[in-house]
Amino acid sequence: MAEIYISLGTNIDRDFHVKQGLDALSHYFGELRLSSLFESEAIGFDGSAFYNLVVGLSTILSVEDVVATLRKIEVANGRSLQSKKFSPRTLDLDLLLYDELVLESPAQIPRDEITTNAFVLWPLSQIAPQLKHPTMHLSYGQLWKEYDHASQELKILPLNWKSKSE
Repeated sequence: MAEIYISLGTNIDRDFHVKQGLDALSHYFGELRLSSLFESEAIGFDGSAFYNLVVGLSTILSVEDVVATLRKIEVANGRSLQSKKFSPRTLDLDLLLYDELVLESPAQIPRDEITTNAFVLWPLSQIAPQLKHPTMHLSYGQLWKEYDHASQELKILPLNWKSKSE
């Protein structure tokens, strides 16, 4: 079983799409480990604030199958595959880590955003503080501790989601 971490973000009908994304991830992958829910300003474009969180889970699927499943969930939730990188999103699911793999295709793993965006690093450090970045060899807890917290403002919000199996 591979241990993977996925970033979930949305800035369109945020409560609805967080629930839809988590329901779909639970359906395809089973038990989920969730960070807090964060609100952050849009980065790279003028747009409404995002909700973000990181999901950890175990899977027997290959990297390729995980990426395909994440795209399938995004499209089912109204995401256009032709949308620009910096644009509003119904649902954005990015594979951050797949065990200790380092890849550029079919996805960049580990994703650069882990160390550049607080809305990825802080939630990842919550659910995997001792896990080490596969190329930097520092734990996510340590990376968060050393991060410039003033560079991006985040607000923790209540996450009101329950798995259908609970």
